[in-house]
Amino acid sequence: MMNAHDLVVRGEDWYARELGAGTAYTGCTFYDTDWTEVVNEGAVFDTCTFSGVRFNASRHTGAAFTNCTFTSCGFFDTGFVQCKLVGSRFERSTFGLLEVTGGDWSFAGFRGADLRGSGFDGVRLREADLTGTRLEGARVVRCDLSGALFHGARLKGADLRGSDLSSLDPGTAEVRGAVIDLEQAAVVATALGFELG
Repeated sequence: MMNAHDLVVRGEDWYARELGAGTAYTGCTFYDTDWTEVVNEGAVFDTCTFSGVRFNASRHTGAAFTNCTFTSCGFFDTGFVQCKLVGSRFERSTFGLLEVTGGDWSFAGFRGADLRGSGFDGVRLREADLTGTRLEGARVVRCDLSGALFHGARLKGADLRGSDLSSLDPGTAEVRGAVIDLEQAAVVATALGFELG
């Protein structure tokens, strides 16, 4: 059991550390910490700040990072399965090969993030801020994107099949080459004012 409040962790090596249920951090700050290959199964982080943290090749299952801020962090080959990141913000971070399966990332902020080639499958992303986000070649399938902000997002070649695109305005985002299914096409066409016959 670990329950920390307002802790400041600076420059520590957490390489391959195991975090489990019963571990909770609230209002803590992590600076330049190495989380490479960390295995996190159920740990909870609330209103924490991560700056310059390397999450590369780490795995997070059933964990929570709620209302956290990630600045200049690295998420290369990072995996999240059934995690909760409601209200968390990502700023100037890198995401090569990020894989997210299930979980709730509602209200998450990815403004201007480069998510090219990343994968989101069955994730709740309600009212997520994807303004100016690069999603070329990404997989965002079976996701709840209702109310999400897409202004200036680049979706060329993205696989969006099965996702809720009711808030996507093709006039304010780059959508050429994005892959959608017939049901989604009807939603987009209706949003553009077309009447389906």
